[in-house]
Amino acid sequence: MPQMTADERRRFLMEGTRTAKIATVRENGGPHVVPVWFVLDGDDLVITTGKHSAKGRAVLRDGRVALCVDDETPPFAFVVIEGRATTTEDPDEVLRWSTRNAARYVGAEKADEYGRLNAGEGSMVVRVSPTKIIAENNITGG
Repeated sequence: MPQMTADERRRFLMEGTRTAKIATVRENGGPHVVPVWFVLDGDDLVITTGKHSAKGRAVLRDGRVALCVDDETPPFAFVVIEGRATTTEDPDEVLRWSTRNAARYVGAEKADEYGRLNAGEGSMVVRVSPTKIIAENNITGG
């Protein structure tokens, strides 16, 4: 399977409205995986979430996370990222990143509305800085 270059990986991650599936560990040791909206800031993935959600609590407890973004159509491709998450609850930053995410997934015309909706009380920004990346392209060789 061909490895993606850094530029190919960035283009793949920002293409269309692909979601990332973020994996965290619950307090009881059980796994938790959920799809999230994200944007890139350099090599970091940036999401917003509620600090009281399962993923929010997990990230605050232990900043280690893994994410997977994939293309489900032949010839298939994926990017898996392991990294460290940092957070901020600064309202201006939450609104800024929530609006950027919304612009990607619901369009510029609804970005402000959804940005404000997703930046409400108890929201936070989660920035994942990669420590390991696996990026495979053209998995079936087609």
